[in-house]
Amino acid sequence: MSLAQCRVVLVRTLYPGNIGATARVMRNLGFEDLVLVTPEANLLDRKARQMSTHGEDILHRARIMASLQSAVADCVTVIGTSARTGGLFRRQTLGTPEAIAPHLVETLAHDLPAALVFGPEPSGLTNDEVRCCHYLINIPTDAAYPSLNLAQAAAICLYAVRRAWTDHQAKPMAAPQSNTFAVAPFAAQEHMFDQLQHALEGIHFLYGPKADALMHALRHLLGRARMSQMEVDILEGLARQLRWYVKHGRRAEGKAEE
Repeated sequence: MSLAQCRVVLVRTLYPGNIGATARVMRNLGFEDLVLVTPEANLLDRKARQMSTHGEDILHRARIMASLQSAVADCVTVIGTSARTGGLFRRQTLGTPEAIAPHLVETLAHDLPAALVFGPEPSGLTNDEVRCCHYLINIPTDAAYPSLNLAQAAAICLYAVRRAWTDHQAKPMAAPQSNTFAVAPFAAQEHMFDQLQHALEGIHFLYGPKADALMHALRHLLGRARMSQMEVDILEGLARQLRWYVKHGRRAEGKAEE
């Protein structure tokens, strides 16, 4: 197991200093993989280099991706962060850094990639981006001024992950068991959710103004199951059958009655 398997994803970051400071804390705590999603800041800006003290190599290896989905496509656990907690989209599988970090470490323990996602400085992650996350971290701060600087939030969350990782390392090693953690990667789950959403819209299970919130709840319900590729394939098969029935089934039933 290695913290190198943990990807730090910064979404639409505005200020180069925050990218550099995040790279520094990554170096402090043993993380290596930095990905930027459509950044407005230049990761090689002078301010970024100044703030990255001994983390310059992380900046130079950082990758830029066009979407959050592509940034975490191979990950089996995706954890977002949010200062806001209201509404359906931000109250499911929500917890403190200490409560959520072990879920990420469990993935790392099986040598599988996981991601910790931070939104842009002014507004944080959108609801659509939160939908991509299996868990959501909220750092309990004073209600009078709850918003943390991006690099500060990264330091708190990465420290919690490192603590959970060192605690896991201290436990006696269990005998390896095959196929006990064969969780499907994010990209496969996203394809299934897309197919399932279209099928549920076809039978009007998802309908009207609450459809998005209901689909979000379903995503989290199924996401907590840590689905294997076989289970994802089963749900895709269910979605295909629902779509077939919407298109052909009722007509076939009508002919049978005749």
